[in-house]
Amino acid sequence: MLAEIHEQPVALERTLRAEIKVFRALKKRFESHRPRLVVLAARGTSDNAGQFGRYLIEIATGIPTSLSAPSVATLYHATVDLRDALVVAISQSGESTDTNVVLEEAKQQGAFTVGITNEASSTLARIADQAILVRAGREKSVAATKTYTGQLLALYLLAWALGAPVDLDDLRHLPDGVIAALKLEDEIATRAERYRFMDHALVIGRGLNYANAFEFALKLMETCYVVAERFSSADLLHGPIAMVGASFPSFLFAPPGPTWAVIKEMIEKLESLQAETLVITDLSHPESHTRSIRIPAHFLHRGHLPFDVYTPIPYIVPAQLFAAHLATVKGFNPDQPRGLSKVTLTL
Repeated sequence: MLAEIHEQPVALERTLRAEIKVFRALKKRFESHRPRLVVLAARGTSDNAGQFGRYLIEIATGIPTSLSAPSVATLYHATVDLRDALVVAISQSGESTDTNVVLEEAKQQGAFTVGITNEASSTLARIADQAILVRAGREKSVAATKTYTGQLLALYLLAWALGAPVDLDDLRHLPDGVIAALKLEDEIATRAERYRFMDHALVIGRGLNYANAFEFALKLMETCYVVAERFSSADLLHGPIAMVGASFPSFLFAPPGPTWAVIKEMIEKLESLQAETLVITDLSHPESHTRSIRIPAHFLHRGHLPFDVYTPIPYIVPAQLFAAHLATVKGFNPDQPRGLSKVTLTL
């Protein structure tokens, strides 16, 4: 897991370099055949990537975007009108049974389909009208890391192809942000020691980093066996905040930009409850925190997109490192989580 976390800068560069031609062709198609909606289908870590794609595409293009409920097709066998829609399936292995069914059904209902996968010879790559390869190399760890960030990159490029004002030069600098985050490993490993006996936690994000809250929580659950609840700061206030008391472990993604004001209020609320808070942020943020993991890089940019638009990829790296080191501190092997295998088949 740790080795693959460190492979991410190279994997991202390779994916961008190799797949840009495919996205240029998609851009031409969408300029003449703009989809009326986008549907994203995935499970697990890939579903968390889809959550990010939902926010990004709606924010940056205005096209209504939804996460698919695969059971609609696999268990209820319902017919959904997907004419003029773009349906995107996301799967590391390309062999997730239910997402492949969603894609097949979507084609029958008139959708244009895209498959985002790390496996060129997979069923997903064969089914999709257009396959997008996350060129991360073989991922041996059960806990996906480099394929998650590769999927986020593919979704940036998909948004660009759909007309979003995403700057390709900004995307080319994302590996540098990951390298900056990786430099924090020693600090993160030391911080993980403090949480040796943690068995429950909150992970909080908002907007474009909401997906990272889900992904960090998933990594804590599958590698450290921590019961990790993930919320937006808004949802947390609608009831679940009642479970927070003194020393309750709470992790927050706090980028600069539109979400900062509400995340700051949440930090203050949790600290008033004497919760154990740890904030993931970066140097472009105007404020520092006593307990924070501060990526030594700046992610502010000029353009028509929010300040936090390019933070999700570098921001998840400290979370990945934290989960891997916490598992080791707890005496678990993050590469052999109990009850899990690399490919999960569900209907």
